[in-house]
Amino acid sequence: MAGFLSGFPFSRYGAKRRLDKHAAALVALLLLAGPAIAGNVTIAALGDSLTQGYGLPQEQGFVPRLQAWLRDNGADVTVLNAGVSGDTTAGGLSRVGWTLSDEVDAMIVALGGNDMLRGIDPAVSRANLAGILDAARDRDVPVLLVGISAPGNYGPSYKAAFDAIYPDLAAAYGTLLHEDFLSAIAARADLQGAMRLYMQPDGIHPNARGVDLIVAAIGPGVLELIARAR
Repeated sequence: MAGFLSGFPFSRYGAKRRLDKHAAALVALLLLAGPAIAGNVTIAALGDSLTQGYGLPQEQGFVPRLQAWLRDNGADVTVLNAGVSGDTTAGGLSRVGWTLSDEVDAMIVALGGNDMLRGIDPAVSRANLAGILDAARDRDVPVLLVGISAPGNYGPSYKAAFDAIYPDLAAAYGTLLHEDFLSAIAARADLQGAMRLYMQPDGIHPNARGVDLIVAAIGPGVLELIARAR
């Protein structure tokens, strides 16, 4: 700043002093504004219908409710909804490049449910998720990986292979992990009662009350993600 100002001729000391005062005020303003601008963290939530908010009014979906929860807990954050209903891990891999725009500081990855519903080979899902994590690592973007548990009716071998994807990848890539998107509901002692109270009639997607339970369970991990992004 001093070098920039030194190029101006000054006929009187008073004029130079006034300009110096104005320059100092400008520097102070920039210094004060800097932390506020840098403080906001933008998170992309890359996922499927669970992330997108299927069957709910927009304001009751996972992303708006998560953003509200985070702000209520003191985080200066913007959460971008990158959820696409019906998406698989392959779909997520195909769009992770443009999801990770320059404004994105961190990413939640919540994919795999549709792979499981379609009976896709867990090795394929694992490779796709690894590709997504590779893209995040290349951009130096921290990740919270959110899993989903396979039901027992797929057989013990499939369930074991599928459920292991998320903790294995989190350990390999050093990401944060929330093992099951629906754990806040599935862990209820009265599962049938919880399904009636917190799930939509399709038995797959949470209702508004269910979303709030899920957000409260995932929220602390997202706060840690924000800390990593900073």
